[in-house]
Amino acid sequence: MPPSPPTPDSTSPDGFSFKRIAVPVYGPSLLFGLGEGAILPIIPLVARELGASVPMAALVMALMGLGSLLNNIPASLITVRWGERWAIVAAGLWSGLGMALCVWTSHLALFAAGCFMVGMSRAVYNLARQGYLAEAVPIAYRARALSTLGGVGRIGMFIGPFLGAAAVYGVGLAGAFGIGMVGVLAAAALGSRIPDLETHHTPAGQAPPAATTIASTLRDHRRVFLTLGLGVVLVSAVRASRQVVIPLWADHLALAPAAASLIYGLAGGIDMLLFYPAGKVMDQKGTRWVAVPSMAIMGAALLAMPFTTGFTTLLLASMAIGFGNGIGSGMIMTLGANHSPRHGRAHFLGVWRLMSDVGSSCGPVLLSFLAGSLSLASGIAAIGLMAWAAAGALGRWIPGGRVGGG
Repeated sequence: MPPSPPTPDSTSPDGFSFKRIAVPVYGPSLLFGLGEGAILPIIPLVARELGASVPMAALVMALMGLGSLLNNIPASLITVRWGERWAIVAAGLWSGLGMALCVWTSHLALFAAGCFMVGMSRAVYNLARQGYLAEAVPIAYRARALSTLGGVGRIGMFIGPFLGAAAVYGVGLAGAFGIGMVGVLAAAALGSRIPDLETHHTPAGQAPPAATTIASTLRDHRRVFLTLGLGVVLVSAVRASRQVVIPLWADHLALAPAAASLIYGLAGGIDMLLFYPAGKVMDQKGTRWVAVPSMAIMGAALLAMPFTTGFTTLLLASMAIGFGNGIGSGMIMTLGANHSPRHGRAHFLGVWRLMSDVGSSCGPVLLSFLAGSLSLASGIAAIGLMAWAAAGALGRWIPGGRVGGG
């Protein structure tokens, strides 16, 4: 009978221990998510107070995503130059500086710049933490490590708005940014305690590997980017769209805002609970075993959503979306880590995250275009079909087997 895989508190037969890295790696993820979660609901409100129109306030909110998108490639260069540990610390400090700018300015342009800085720091932080775990964790436990990383971040994003709301109630809108700064700066402080990675020396008599660049990474791994990378773009587009679909369809059904919030929260709760089982299945069976069902379930739920007629049916469809997304927790990070080379990993992951962010940016835009030109139901159905296309792409291009596939 094969030995059971280690729990996060045990030591594996090969000497690896989750316990050694749990607090310094997962602690910053929780705190960074908490810090961002605290300010996200407040950003449009502060923008409006500073004189922004409703469309302009939405644009300011979008600057965080744009900052992350545009900084993925620079983030890889920062990580190569400073290493994962100090890149994580720098990301926390830069995010805190951006939040401070948001608090201490009365000019909309500077407030927007602060939001852009927070988005920039997200790109550096996400790439550095993914690269660190890809190197530090043996491949047999990598999916669990990365899915737990993503799950802990989601928990922080879930808790953050509640702490931010309490701070706003006590001291006003600036209080949410105070919580945010404490979160990201604490993440930087805790991240400085991450154990250093082992240095891999070139064996005697062998020439050291040639230095990699973004161009050489694109050339050497173009087949992965043009096949599996396309699947990642589709997955990210579906995931980003799901966050917009539920409140929009709830509004279409004329449900009360409180009911819409309850549905959204329950779907998110199911999503959060599944990150560790998802990682365990990926480690034991392969990433394909969760990636394909994840997109297939989300596609079916999205296609069913236009047929919902009230609170109960919309809740069932939304919870199915949350379940589908939850079982795929960490799959994009795991696929990127498994296909990244040891030499030049930061450059590869920078491109990988760029493709993911492109999908995240394009999904809601496509939904908006289709909803405006056809109907909201047509837009939701199109996203559902996109999820099925993603399932097909992942099933076709994820390698079989436990190691190759995740």
